[in-house]
Order: sequence, then structure tokens, then C-alpha cells
Amino acid sequence: MTHTPATQPRLGRLATAMVTAFNEDGSLDLDGVRRLATELVDEQANDSVVVNGTTGESPTTTEDEKFAVVAATLEAVGDRANVIAGVGSFDTAHTVRMAKRAEQTGAHGLLVVTPYYSRPVQDGIIAHFRAVADATDLPVMVYDIPGRTATAIEADTLIALAEHPNIVAVKDAKGDVVSSSRVIAETGLDYYAGDDAITLPLMSVGGVGVVGTSTHFTGRGMREIIDAVVAGDYPRALAAHRRWLPAFTRVFGAPGCCTVKGGLRAEGRGVGSVRLPMVAAPEAVVTAFLDALHTAEQG
Repeated sequence: MTHTPATQPRLGRLATAMVTAFNEDGSLDLDGVRRLATELVDEQANDSVVVNGTTGESPTTTEDEKFAVVAATLEAVGDRANVIAGVGSFDTAHTVRMAKRAEQTGAHGLLVVTPYYSRPVQDGIIAHFRAVADATDLPVMVYDIPGRTATAIEADTLIALAEHPNIVAVKDAKGDVVSSSRVIAETGLDYYAGDDAITLPLMSVGGVGVVGTSTHFTGRGMREIIDAVVAGDYPRALAAHRRWLPAFTRVFGAPGCCTVKGGLRAEGRGVGSVRLPMVAAPEAVVTAFLDALHTAEQG
């Protein structure tokens, strides 16, 4: 179904790809997971939380750790926000198993990335996503991020995937607004910016919101942009976009999980360090991000 401004998308409009909290020894910190998820919903205006995605360092967490994170996040916010579980991998059978486990754990939706490393052809991508979508009754958000997977999902492929009733959304980190505009126009897929800075451009052609990284800190600013677009107030949306744009971009001065964890630590909200092969963001990157954030907050 194509959403009018008054219609709330099934998976919400403002979601954060949450970092995974670790203790200082690198072990999983479930109290930190619960605390951060609560902050995102109650203080940063998120109506969805995405766990075990790129920013959640999913390549370096075990399957059991992933579902401990899902369960802890549901415990913290599951009655107030959607909890979307990242279950993607390069192996279709493994992705299907994780999708089923996510449903059993109580997740409200699935984030499924394009299979990486093996670089499947488009027919293989279609078969992969359909197999995952067939495995549960949960809504699926397709994650198109060719910069990490080495394979872009073509517009015709996304249009074909939209025929499956469980495939309802796309996290768009491809950066091709023209292609995305075509898919939005020809399907009922809900499109979410996978890059914070492209939220307003994508919403201007029919996107519904964002799965953000800077939104660990900028959630209320992003909410202002989204609400202004939904209300049809594009001048207000543009003004807010320009105000927050430096923070949206500087969060990626290092890998997003590294900048976010550095920023949280600097603000006294630390959730541990990153796991190798990730390393801590340079202090200059964290400082530049926080300076942009504080400038935006001051208006």
C-alpha cells in the first residue's frame, strides 16, 4: 500500500540502527542494550529500533548474542516501539534460520541485507529474499547497501520483490534517488533512508523515513524534518535539514559504530568499545561530530 502523509508506515518513520553495548572486556552488556534502547525511544523520539545491523557490529556478534540483544531490546521498548532484527548473512539457509528465530523471540520485523561476498546475480537476489520472506509472517525490510555488499539491487529486482506480501520496505543506502523514485512510484514499498543526510531528498520523492546512525543523538532533529514533510511544510523541513546536516554527515567521519560509541562515551553514556577489526574513532572525528551536534542543538 502506498502511504499518504496521514498514514503511519507499518515499521514506523524514525528508526535508529542501534550500536551493540559491550562491557570493557568486549563481552555483551545487556543492561547497556536496555538502557540505550530506552533512551532512543523515550528521549530521541524513535518509533522503531533496529538491532544487529551494520552499526550494531553484526559481523562480530554470535548468533546467540544477536538474539540476546533482540530479547533485551524487546524487554526495554517492545510495548512502545517496533524492534526490527537484523538477520542478514551471505548464506540463505542461515538467514532463514535466523529469521525464524527472530520471529520466535518476538521481533516485529526483519532487516535483511543483500548477500555479500559471493556477489549473486539478480535472480539469485530475488530467490534469496523470497526464501527469507516465505520463512515467517514478519514484515521484511530489504537492505540495499552496495558499498558493503558489492552488489546493488536493481530497480527491476526491487519491483519484483515488492510482489511478495511480506516484503514491505527498503533501507536505501545506495544513494541513487532517481532509481529509488522509480521503485517508490511503481510499488507499495516503504522507503527508508539508509544515510541520514539523504532523508529529506528521499522523502521528497515518496520515502517514509530513516534508519539512522546519528539519530542516537539527533533523533529529535530528524523527527522535526520527518514531521514537517508529513505535514507538507517543506520550508520548515529544509531549514531543519540544513541545520542538522553537518551532524548527519560527520557521524561518518569514521565507521558509524565507532563515531557513535565515541560520542556516547564523551557524553557519559558509554556503551563500551568496538570489537576488532573495528577500532575506536579518532578523537578529532568524535570532536568534530559533537561540535556539529551541539551547534545544531543551539539552533
